Amino acid sequence: SKRGAYFLDFTRYCQPSFRFCVLGYLGLRWLPLVREPKKHIMIIIIIICPLVSAGHSGHLTTFVVLSMTIPALAPLFVGDFEYYRTILVLPDDTRPATPARDLVTEDGLSWLLECYRRTQPGDDDRALLSQWSRTYFAKLVIPTITANLVLDRELPVGLDTLEIIMGCDGLPEAFRIPDEGRPFERVPASPFERFGELLEENFEPLVVGWSRQVKLSGKVLWNNAANYIEWLVGALTQMGVPSACLEDGRRLIESEYRPDGKRNPMYRPVRYIPRNVGPSPLRQRRQCCIRYRLPGLELCENCPHIDRPPKGAKLPESLAYSV
Repeated sequence: SKRGAYFLDFTRYCQPSFRFCVLGYLGLRWLPLVREPKKHIMIIIIIICPLVSAGHSGHLTTFVVLSMTIPALAPLFVGDFEYYRTILVLPDDTRPATPARDLVTEDGLSWLLECYRRTQPGDDDRALLSQWSRTYFAKLVIPTITANLVLDRELPVGLDTLEIIMGCDGLPEAFRIPDEGRPFERVPASPFERFGELLEENFEPLVVGWSRQVKLSGKVLWNNAANYIEWLVGALTQMGVPSACLEDGRRLIESEYRPDGKRNPMYRPVRYIPRNVGPSPLRQRRQCCIRYRLPGLELCENCPHIDRPPKGAKLPESLAYSV
């Protein structure tokens, strides 16, 4: 398939031993589809050779992991993206979970903050929610948008179909979705159509509901989400993903207005600031996530306040001596 062909091309950027491991995984996936016994011998050779190489190179664990992921998304969770292999799960994962829609309610949000406060102290609900949302957005954005751009696949991540599996730290550990999603039937007319499920059915109701309840600026929450999209597009570019695949990702954060004429809250979430000292240019968010208002947390490395920290705010160690 076109998707499989792209993935095989993508493995050119991986270490050879890791590539053999991935090819072994694909061999196992293809074996049941071949009905001619004589061809089984050839495919088994394709499987065994990569596994031997993987065992010697230390990538055998990756082989096992690939066979544990959602089948349609398995090609994504390799190399630098291996961490996200268990972030999206299907209904056969029976761990306790909370419907994402519940987190917009008053009781649901109170429960969320109480869970998180057990490991991250703080009386400022705005800062606490903003910090929690950063993990939520990062873990949901990266596998979801990568699947969308690279595999041309839309995932069912709206609030009404998504369930959140919480970790013992009170942060999202995984997201349960009802199925593997589906390929687009036609090419989306715009990035807002392509990412409509994520933006309109997930991000927007969350931002509106949370902003209303804890008086946290919607700009902060949108920037928390868009920050990871901008980073992801850059990371995929560096990994050699074809520019055409990433076009809608770039347009999403470079379009000032949406098709309906409303301002795009994802527009240019970061800027690159030339500096005379320290890292230059410095990748800097447009909005501060206010995490510094929580005990034990300093400004993040991309904070817009790096050069003029708010009173009482601590600089990150990596920049403490370069300001």
